[in-house]
Amino acid sequence: MSEAEESAAADKSDQKKEEPGGWVETLKTIVFTIIIFLVVRTFVLQTFFITSGSMEDTMLVGDFLVVNRAAVGSRIPGTNIRIPGYSDVKLGDVLVFEPHHVDSLKLVKRLVGMPGDVVEMRDRVLYRNGEPQDEPYLNFDGSPDNTDPDMAWQVGYLESGTDATDYRPTRDTWGPIQIPEGKYFLMGDNRSNSLDSRYWGLLDGWRFEGRVSFIYYSYNQGSTRPFSALREIRWGRIGQRVR
Repeated sequence: MSEAEESAAADKSDQKKEEPGGWVETLKTIVFTIIIFLVVRTFVLQTFFITSGSMEDTMLVGDFLVVNRAAVGSRIPGTNIRIPGYSDVKLGDVLVFEPHHVDSLKLVKRLVGMPGDVVEMRDRVLYRNGEPQDEPYLNFDGSPDNTDPDMAWQVGYLESGTDATDYRPTRDTWGPIQIPEGKYFLMGDNRSNSLDSRYWGLLDGWRFEGRVSFIYYSYNQGSTRPFSALREIRWGRIGQRVR
């Protein structure tokens, strides 16, 4: 065998030795990437898609949201244990959470009542600790006020001194409700069409998933045009912060 042939054979032998190592490195990169993605998805950021009008006009059906999980802490999946966030939830935050009344469901609402607060509504005006709240983001339609049997839970949390025997809460007039420690009151900005704490009750703090940051994509989901996700993009909403 000539020197050139020996050299070529040696190169082929080296390539065969290197190939397994190359595949191993590629596999390591893929696994590492997946792990990083899962960590970020679980503890740092997540996405959320709006499917109902309960937060109109702050958020519309067809909005895709980025949710900051690290801001308020995140729950270890399958447990009630939370990793602390770099900030606390605060009044007015738009939050994603897991409600207690439906399994495997995530909702987005605005935080309007903190532990220790007394909240109530009188003719569509929200009061917190006796003071009317300025809520420029609200959306009410012309539908009449109504009662709902799901609001019966409020009787057990009425402020001391309130006569529970004559208590008849309605969508637009209810309370005053005393919020105990560790509990929160959340409502949709579309107060006429939102199933929120008025109906399903107070929320435990460990159920918060994250604070909504901004809209990264949006389209008119109600459009009947083919390929509406591409042809009905709401360009003006993309990148819009949620406040």
